[in-house]
Amino acid sequence: MFDSGWMLALSGCLVGAIIGFAARKSHFCTMAALERHWYAGDDRPLRAWALAAFTALIATQLLGAAGVAGLDQSFYLTEPLSLAGAIVGGLMFGLGMALVGTCGFGALVRLGGGNLRALVVLTGLGLAALAAQRGVTAHIRAVLFDPWAVDLSGLGGQSVGALISRATGFNATLPLALLIGAAGLWWVFRSASFRADRNRLIAGVVIGLCIAAGWVITSLFAAQALYPVQVEAGSFVMPVGETILQIITVTGELPDYGIGIVIGVFLGAAVSAFRSDDMRWEACDDARELSRHLLGAFLMGTGGVFALGCTIGQGVSAFSVMAISAPIVMISIAAGARMGLGLLVEGNAFSFIADWRAPKAQPEATKR
Repeated sequence: MFDSGWMLALSGCLVGAIIGFAARKSHFCTMAALERHWYAGDDRPLRAWALAAFTALIATQLLGAAGVAGLDQSFYLTEPLSLAGAIVGGLMFGLGMALVGTCGFGALVRLGGGNLRALVVLTGLGLAALAAQRGVTAHIRAVLFDPWAVDLSGLGGQSVGALISRATGFNATLPLALLIGAAGLWWVFRSASFRADRNRLIAGVVIGLCIAAGWVITSLFAAQALYPVQVEAGSFVMPVGETILQIITVTGELPDYGIGIVIGVFLGAAVSAFRSDDMRWEACDDARELSRHLLGAFLMGTGGVFALGCTIGQGVSAFSVMAISAPIVMISIAAGARMGLGLLVEGNAFSFIADWRAPKAQPEATKR
């Protein structure tokens, strides 16, 4: 069973289909969540995304403690940590996400409903990711970011749990994960409006559990397969590029879990869109919109490789293994997205700084 590469890809496809169906049905999108939080005062989409991350954290760490998920093999925890790549790459990804209006994962979900703009984005993102990983821009990455990499192996590794365990002298990983997860879930569910939003609530739990399942599936194959298997859970930058490469070339290599999950998300979203009668062809309105999408795709593909992940890869998968890179990258992505939205909506990428510095309006004195 575990000798078949097709079984690994099909497992990824099944998990991806569940994620894609849930995401399409609930309109799960990181960029939309941030935009609605900043501009509409609606934090339900953001709470759904947070629910996915905290669910993945708790489930993954429990599975790791039970010995069924080899979390120490995750590439998010491999040394050294490219600190400059995490920050600059995250900013690039966030800016590109704002220009496009979604991330790679969201583009796959939109493509499932017939959005051809998403096809343009995914093609550009995948090619940019391949170039940043093994092409022209890979040399730029090696020159600019590799010298600033930080080796944390002497302090315990890149896991926050490992760092604290090393400092305290006992294994604090699981207690810390449960504490963080409990605090996060308390924040998520304290909102009555979110608790009443059944679709988003279910989607957050399902996506989080699917990410945790990915660690178990790939760990099982890595332990018993006769070929190298990357232990992963879900990311939508390099796997998009590898899917394109798999489609257009014949290398003799079987598709892996990452390719399977990319295809699965598209298929699951398509099924959801069909069931909801929500399939319609959409394309760029003009050359200006097309150029903005191509630039955004390039920034996301390149930045995603520099940062070793995207909103799902770092924000949920890396977060679930308590990688120290996860909060760094996600803060950088959020900052890049806010600058991009400021540029598009307000004409000033740094408008949020002016908002912070502006004095708060004082209420008028009550007349007597």
